[in-house]
Amino acid sequence: MSSGWRDIYIGALTCAALVGAVCYVREKRKVLPLPPGPRPMPIIGNIRGIDINAPWLAYTEWGKQYGDIVYSHLFGQHIIVINSEKVAIELLEKRPELPTNNLLGFDFNTILMRYGARWRRQRRIFHQAFRAEASLGYRPMQQQKAKQLMCNMLDTPEEFVNHIRVFSSSVIMSASYDYDTKYDDPLVALIGTSLELAVQELRPEVAAVFIAFPSLLRLPAWFPGMSIKKKAIQSREWVREWMDDPFQYVLKRMAEGTAQSCIVSTPSDGSAEKTDSVLQIFILAMVLFPEVQMKAHALIDAVVGTSRLPTFEDRSSLQYIDAILRETLRWHPILPLSVSHASVDSDMYEGYYIPKGAIIMPNVWAMSQNEEKYPNPSQFSPERFLNADGNLNDDTVDMAFGFGRRICVGRHFADASVWIAMSGLLAMFTFSKRIGADGEAIEFEPQWFSGIATHPLPFPCSVIPRLRKVDI
Repeated sequence: MSSGWRDIYIGALTCAALVGAVCYVREKRKVLPLPPGPRPMPIIGNIRGIDINAPWLAYTEWGKQYGDIVYSHLFGQHIIVINSEKVAIELLEKRPELPTNNLLGFDFNTILMRYGARWRRQRRIFHQAFRAEASLGYRPMQQQKAKQLMCNMLDTPEEFVNHIRVFSSSVIMSASYDYDTKYDDPLVALIGTSLELAVQELRPEVAAVFIAFPSLLRLPAWFPGMSIKKKAIQSREWVREWMDDPFQYVLKRMAEGTAQSCIVSTPSDGSAEKTDSVLQIFILAMVLFPEVQMKAHALIDAVVGTSRLPTFEDRSSLQYIDAILRETLRWHPILPLSVSHASVDSDMYEGYYIPKGAIIMPNVWAMSQNEEKYPNPSQFSPERFLNADGNLNDDTVDMAFGFGRRICVGRHFADASVWIAMSGLLAMFTFSKRIGADGEAIEFEPQWFSGIATHPLPFPCSVIPRLRKVDI
């Protein structure tokens, strides 16, 4: 059992001892069976065999054994794992308000918010700001931020991960608050730190413990197993800072009459997909699959030339770059378990009983590695998204953006941010394995930061400028 599970397990059993007993009560159902799944351990349920850092791997193996819809439970909390796009689209509409979400200060997040009036209001605002037509207005800013990314990469290519993180934060902060981030910006660092903590702690498996034992949330931070409450105190302060400070900044500029168009000044609020994780995965793929990068270089040189960077006007002529983007989203999805939903009422599906309040987790990892749809799924092959004539097919990898009402409202903005950065990076640089002291390429096995979101851990990479006369 991992240390993370051990911590939660100790806290849960201690709480159970305090209240007297732990009792798992199965919901009454007349005829329909629960979906198939692994045999649980008494009381604690299905923990054994699950790596808390990458639970989607175990869920994928369950899918191979039990099918597209799998049942498990953890401390009495029903969990339904979906391994099929078809089932996910048909079932996923609403989600619960996870206790850990509020605990860490992320109750403002529309993706994680309980469905209701507040959710509908914020969703409507975000749709107005980030719908496909509105997203076109951000393109000049995104293009300028991409140029700055190229400049930073040329200056210090060894710091490419930090440059990508600055670019990702920069486009979001500019769109939301007209805030122009700088290199080593403390606000960017603050956002990155708080989000890394969030993706580690906002796991459905962790939340299930607090749903089953809500009294745990009343225990003090010093109590055994309650280290999450210590983290929560810091997390709420960090979130307050990076929510309030830029908001006050744009209000001041509005009062001075110097604010440029942005979501707050329209007025509104907003967020966007984390582009830094996608771009890190993209660079890793270019290092591991150099033949894809060579093909992209040749296409960009033929279409764009060597005296400028690609622009959005070139996109229709650079469909292979779009195929690379789609394959990046599929090859290693940044949200392997997407965003958890919940059954609002007891339901039935394909002859199975879905209990009310069950956490429903779409296993995007299993969907992206479906060998019937994506043969040889571990191979990075953009060609799988192209027709015989070289044009893009209809597979837009929608699973990467969520399902039902919870589909990412900022996906058009995110898509444009990633594409303009990706095409510029391919135009300007070659990414390859680092050469060691012995003159040989350093071989490595990719390692991953895990949580509700994932990205590569640092890997040896050489970033070499291409011979181009580009004025940036």
